[in-house]
Amino acid sequence: MSNLLEPKAQTVKRINAYLADAQNVFIDSRSSVLDTQTNPMVFGSMPNDGGNLIIEENEHASFLQQEPEAERYIRPFLGAEEFINNKKRYCLWLLNAEPQHLKKCPLIVARIQKVREHRESSSREATRKLAQTPSLFGEIRQPESGHYLLVPRVSSERRRYIPIGFLDTSVIASDSTLIVPNATLYEFGVLTSQMHMAWMRSVCGRLKSDYRYSAQIVYNNFPWTDVSEAQKVAIIQKAQAVLDARSQFPDSSLADLYDPNTMPPVLTKAHAALDAAVDKLYRKAAFPDDAARVAFLFEPYGKKTEGVTSSAKRARVH
Repeated sequence: MSNLLEPKAQTVKRINAYLADAQNVFIDSRSSVLDTQTNPMVFGSMPNDGGNLIIEENEHASFLQQEPEAERYIRPFLGAEEFINNKKRYCLWLLNAEPQHLKKCPLIVARIQKVREHRESSSREATRKLAQTPSLFGEIRQPESGHYLLVPRVSSERRRYIPIGFLDTSVIASDSTLIVPNATLYEFGVLTSQMHMAWMRSVCGRLKSDYRYSAQIVYNNFPWTDVSEAQKVAIIQKAQAVLDARSQFPDSSLADLYDPNTMPPVLTKAHAALDAAVDKLYRKAAFPDDAARVAFLFEPYGKKTEGVTSSAKRARVH
């Protein structure tokens, strides 16, 4: 696989702020999706707890041994690090917990008290107010039922694809991730395609040299295209093929699967088929490279945003 960062000489007619051969437009920080038919993307949930609602993998067994009653309140808790590297972490999820049950769990009650103390000692008024509900995460955005699509907020620049995937709502997503509740296989297929990855690499921010995915910049501004039912079915089938290819390697983490040096050929092939199908949603002629994809996407983006004023403060990405 070629190095994504390898420079290539190219003659262009024009160049915009994103180094694309396209009209000179700027990407707004947008609080809602440009395409209103698309499910919104939100941050995962933030504990703001001083670490007291979190149970690390090496604490899990002993915690349950001391307090078996706590099992009903312990959920898997995934941030970007855990999701990508197949690590385990847990949290106390006490939403709608009944007081009489909590009183049987002194270890949990002690942790709740520490959360209260942590929040009360904060210099931020908003955090001090959260001390009134010390058993709950500071910011809860977890879907109540079904499934959601998880996108790590930060991912290595070495990967051709940001690893994203579906999770059941019994798994709590942290605020180091972004989630799309009730996302479909079609949405997964487009978001994990090279078309979307090219857009992301062009407009996203960076943390050091790694990609920093943003709902306001990358997702909300991505120009989805109109598709027929037959086209949608084709994307769904190829998106499922990507998930099926991953499932052939149950002991491999997403970091293993998407490392350019260890990515299984069957997964590479599945992604290539999906990439080609998504490309054809936008035009019949093949795109020679990511630069051509990005240049193409700026045209519909410009049309969709022409005359549109964001309700949020407009921001330019440099």
